[in-house]
Amino acid sequence: MAGRIRNEDIALVRERSPIDDVIGEYLQLRNAGGGNLKGLCPFHDEKSPSFNVTPSRGLFYCFGCAAGGDVIKFVQEIDHLSFSEAVERLAVKAGVQLRYEETGGYTPRQDSGQRARLLEAHRAAAEFYAEQLRSPDGVIGRKFLSERGFEAADAERFGVGFAPREWEGLVRHLRGRGFADREMIAGGLAKEGRRGPMDRFRGRLIWPIRDLSGDVIGFGARRLYEDDEGPKYLNTPESPLFHKGSVLYGADLAKKEIARRRQAVVVEGYTDVMACHLSGVPTAIATCGTSFGDDHIKILRRLLMDQDEFRGEVIFTFDGDSAGQKAALRAFADEQKFVTQTFVAVQPDGLDPCDLRIRQGEAAVRDLVASRLPLFEFAIRSAIEQHDLDTAEGRLGALDAAAPVVAAIKDRSLRQMYAVSLDRWLGIMDEQFVLRRVRELAARRASGGRQGANGQNGREGRPGQGHGQGQNGPGRSEAAAERPAFDPGDPEVRRERELLKLAVQRPAVLGPEFDEVPAEAFIAPPHAAVRAVIGSAGGVAAAGGSQEWVAALLELAPNEQVKGLLTQLGVEQVHSAQESDDRYAAELLARIQERQLTRLIADAKSKLGRLNPVEQAEEYNRLFGDLVALEQQRRVLRERGLGSQ
Repeated sequence: MAGRIRNEDIALVRERSPIDDVIGEYLQLRNAGGGNLKGLCPFHDEKSPSFNVTPSRGLFYCFGCAAGGDVIKFVQEIDHLSFSEAVERLAVKAGVQLRYEETGGYTPRQDSGQRARLLEAHRAAAEFYAEQLRSPDGVIGRKFLSERGFEAADAERFGVGFAPREWEGLVRHLRGRGFADREMIAGGLAKEGRRGPMDRFRGRLIWPIRDLSGDVIGFGARRLYEDDEGPKYLNTPESPLFHKGSVLYGADLAKKEIARRRQAVVVEGYTDVMACHLSGVPTAIATCGTSFGDDHIKILRRLLMDQDEFRGEVIFTFDGDSAGQKAALRAFADEQKFVTQTFVAVQPDGLDPCDLRIRQGEAAVRDLVASRLPLFEFAIRSAIEQHDLDTAEGRLGALDAAAPVVAAIKDRSLRQMYAVSLDRWLGIMDEQFVLRRVRELAARRASGGRQGANGQNGREGRPGQGHGQGQNGPGRSEAAAERPAFDPGDPEVRRERELLKLAVQRPAVLGPEFDEVPAEAFIAPPHAAVRAVIGSAGGVAAAGGSQEWVAALLELAPNEQVKGLLTQLGVEQVHSAQESDDRYAAELLARIQERQLTRLIADAKSKLGRLNPVEQAEEYNRLFGDLVALEQQRRVLRERGLGSQ
């Protein structure tokens, strides 16, 4: 049996497999400066990109989960392959003929890994089905496509094929191409019958389902004959290649436009994807026999580079009937797993994109997408529509139905805006009444879900990124643990981040005043955790050389989340006008100092109000003295003109 792959061939595969091209098949990469590229990590869920690629050195590294290596290692990890299988897959794409070491010399290997063999079988099957669509028996499939407005060129573009009504048509074809029965069954192309393997798909229109790199990994099959008692749509079963929960049909064709337009349109079927692409909506994709879920979200977030700085949009299209509305409302539960904005586009007459293109033309499909509504608004209005707003009882019922939807919005500012809109849509004309109701429900949700706040929906968020995701990891301070979710776009949170950048990159510009600001002065829990690490290192006053300082902080980081944030703070650009702008540092420091003083003053006043100045004179006088001192400190900051920036 053939042995290890020759070292020279492995080196040639690396050379002919540019790492940015290979990784770019799976996620969007943006220029990060210094010859580096950056994207959202495909190996863990994150709100902001921490996955770095250095083409000049052929390496990748994620500062969030510490995954790293060369192009071969990436293919191993992303497709769960052995080293040899990853080299073999890259070799096929790079056109490298591999040689395998054996006693007495080198020979080509005849037995590739299972995944490579299954991919070859699926490629051969796709070619077989496409050829069958052009055969005389394929007329029923061609008629189906023609009735839905698709021409032969359209079928060829999407690789549509036809499975003949034979028991072993594909099986015989693949046997003739050298594939074993066990390989066909393992890949889901055939199933075991009483007399041996038989075709899984018979008498159906076939759509090849491809992964992001363009390899066929499965098929979707539509019933054509009236006497076919099987389901309307039949998909490849779970296999070593095909996992329906993590595949998006059309993503291989749409990924570049999704990245360029920062938009993804989620439709319900294969013909809807075709209709959208042909109508000028090339960002359309669909799930494959399952509902839209967490793994689909992860794929889209990587393709969109879904983060605060580059917000895009995901548009769900659903039929206008009650089932479509229920599907849209199910999507509401996933809305806040995106940073990007989510919308719903529903055709009032119930037409899906394919039927809409047939009856009203391609412009109508584009108009459907353009008429999208924010998913929050759609969900709220759907709740309202179930009630009679002409009566007081109906309006109150609608409020009780819609208020929980508004209360579920995690972004506080957005929640308040929709509460105001809810009052207007209901015609109650009492914003405060509606706001109180929403706040009560939001508070109830927060108190009931606090214990499960460790990364919403089981996701592991990057520190400092995205609405409080993943911030209850080990090592977080007790003070930070009680803090609510924070908004990374909040100017106060941004000031904190800027101050911490200086503390990590240029501690000398801050001086001992920074060390007097406690960790609990920081709003964002990840920022408080970083401040605690700086304190453990002796404060910025103890900082030596930049490399030694950062190394010391990373060594003291209590977990990977804090370590990742420290790394980010060490490489992100400081937003000051000049590299050594001491005034910028002073302004940031004074603003956070004043904020902390204001908080302490409010606490002191609250405590004073609860004390009896006669019966508790000593404690009252002491606290009053503390209050005067705090007020004086704040006054000094404001007189310096720094604290009110």
